[in-house]
Amino acid sequence: MAQERTLPVFNTATVQITKEEGLGLYEDMTLGRLFEDKCAEMYYRGKMFGFVHLYNGQEAVCSGIVKGAMRPGEDFVSSTYRDHVHALSAGVPAREVMAELFGKATGCSKGRGGSMHMFSAEHRLLGGYAFVAEGIPVAAGAAFQSKYRREVLGDKNADQVTACFFGDGAANNGQFFETLNMAALWKLPILFVVENNKWAIGMSHERATSQPEIYKKASVFNMVGVEVDGMDVLAVRQVAQEAVARARAGEGPTLIEAMTYRFRGHSLADPDEMRSKEEKEFWFARDPIKKLATYLLEQNLATEAELKDVEKKIQAVIDESVRFAESSPEPDPSELYRFIFAEDV
Repeated sequence: MAQERTLPVFNTATVQITKEEGLGLYEDMTLGRLFEDKCAEMYYRGKMFGFVHLYNGQEAVCSGIVKGAMRPGEDFVSSTYRDHVHALSAGVPAREVMAELFGKATGCSKGRGGSMHMFSAEHRLLGGYAFVAEGIPVAAGAAFQSKYRREVLGDKNADQVTACFFGDGAANNGQFFETLNMAALWKLPILFVVENNKWAIGMSHERATSQPEIYKKASVFNMVGVEVDGMDVLAVRQVAQEAVARARAGEGPTLIEAMTYRFRGHSLADPDEMRSKEEKEFWFARDPIKKLATYLLEQNLATEAELKDVEKKIQAVIDESVRFAESSPEPDPSELYRFIFAEDV
């Protein structure tokens, strides 16, 4: 097993969270996990095609940042090819995400995008991107327009923050360095979120980079860099809230490295033979959903019955999303070339 980096210690005694906030995070994380489990089932039943990359194990990163610190529907989110759960946390209805995975016209990308290209202008989801690091400059563009509208056009309501998610493999890509440099120069309101799940497809992170501690690369750009336990949603939430506050105050970007782990292979076509049993067990024991559930129970913020009710509620939502996707129409062949260019609203 590759040497494990010691996860940052987070003091839960300092957490300020209400019952409503705690259950909200638990619901969002449960939605992500159960949705992805259903995707695996549908894929193996032949309902989905192509590559499907699941998010199991990484839920604390997305929920802690998007649900815990941002304003869904107002702030911007840029994703990767592992984008289903980012879409859900951004507010895209589960039925629209599932329909997109089925390639149906009712999907959030009208059935044109599939698993790797979720998009929703309504929910400020800038897209999933199949190419590694492709979304990083797009996210910087969204952050730039927020700053431009506020400082040049005088729109005081333009205080939106952008969260740009990408994996550890993208941190060795040229677009990562170029974009971080521009964001720091222009003090853009953006969070660069590295979901370091230790593996870039089948390449171990430690073997692929000369500086495995990605957050330290922020210092080169005179930018705040933070490492956080990506298996602890409360820790992610606190780091994200601080970064969002800096961004809205005009203090510029933050590079957040969330140490996390995907519980499945790179994609559903991956037999997942590269990772050792010992490594998997090390991370499975740190399941972020179980960790949050334990905290909520210990702090008397929820009961076992309330957590079960959340799970039942979410399962009903997912079951309905499958029924919706199955009953939705295929894109009409006559509209093959539609949506290539922007349309008048």
